[in-house]
Amino acid sequence: MRPPGSKKENPIWELRIHKLCLNICERESGDRLTWGCQGVGAITVRSFGIRRNEKIAVYCTVCEAKAEEILEKGLKVWEYELRKNNFSDTVNFGFGIQEHIHLGIEYDPSIGIYGLDFYVVLGRLGFSITDEKHRTGCTGAKHRISKEEAMHCFQQKYDGFEVTPCGSMYLYFTSFLGQKNIPLYRLYV
Repeated sequence: MRPPGSKKENPIWELRIHKLCLNICERESGDRLTWGCQGVGAITVRSFGIRRNEKIAVYCTVCEAKAEEILEKGLKVWEYELRKNNFSDTVNFGFGIQEHIHLGIEYDPSIGIYGLDFYVVLGRLGFSITDEKHRTGCTGAKHRISKEEAMHCFQQKYDGFEVTPCGSMYLYFTSFLGQKNIPLYRLYV
């Protein structure tokens, strides 16, 4: 990416969301997965009670404006905080939420509560040449995206920030001056 003070930004160098993959894994078949769009077959795992080709998950791929809208709701649940580990070396990032009702979907007792995994594939214009069947090409070294560039794009586009905790759990310390639930700082354990 060019520095922001350059003369003109080339639109080809702009990072975009290529697609957003949503995964709902219920670990069981039956009525809970009948509303989904596509099933994922699984191999036999006896200890989990899963039979061969039993549908245990549902996934959906969303593109363009709808993907950005759903991603915005998902990042709002995480308060726009992602770890460095959420970003892969192939410039994709992912995160999960525990309950789908955090996205603003009404609770339906017949469906219950389920979790979602978000996986975002970033790209630039011209990346589709690697996916074509005929006359395939390779993406040049200058056109590839680095991990740091993807994190910088996330910080710029969504005003998000990355946290680098020492452990997986953090604690909130609040002030005792009469104001409740205002975090002074976060201590990463």
